[in-house]
Amino acid sequence: MTNLLSAVLGVSFAAGLNTYATILALGMMDRLGIVHLPPGLDVVGTLPVIIAAAVLYAVEFVADKIPVVDTVWDGIHTVIRPVAGALLAYGVVGSVDPQWQLVAALVGGGVALTSHTAKASTRAAVNMSPEPFSNWFLSLLEDVVSFIIVWLTASHPLIGFVVVLALAAAAIFIVWKLSHFARRVFRRPVRART
Repeated sequence: MTNLLSAVLGVSFAAGLNTYATILALGMMDRLGIVHLPPGLDVVGTLPVIIAAAVLYAVEFVADKIPVVDTVWDGIHTVIRPVAGALLAYGVVGSVDPQWQLVAALVGGGVALTSHTAKASTRAAVNMSPEPFSNWFLSLLEDVVSFIIVWLTASHPLIGFVVVLALAAAAIFIVWKLSHFARRVFRRPVRART
């Protein structure tokens, strides 16, 4: 049960950070025999899906390094990443009762939305800085974290589970703090006028 929960949470969280890196990592791990994907997710290990994920990952890799482009990219992916997280979570539990598949999809979409929101809001805050290096560093860190989470949840489910819970708690904290900051920033001009 822990392995399944770890896989659902890990794959969903990683998809919220970088969907294409997550699918590419899953597909490559399946092709190399590191992990055997469940029947509901085995399509991820096919060559066309791996190629498509690699091409889209390359596009995202470049788009994430350009300050305004990455904000637009994250805006578009506000829909794509949670849906991908839900579909991947659904595929992970493909052999269980349909009601649990739906629960997994709902949890997966929520976890992916949480990690995506933390990523997008952090990147938007960093884009206010005039230097590009922090943006590039965060982009690379997100990619590395996505790959590591997928590997951990597949190879060391218990460690992956603990890491994802810690990252999810950090993501919730980041979103909460940045939302308070944004509210203060947008309230100031209104108070100054009155």
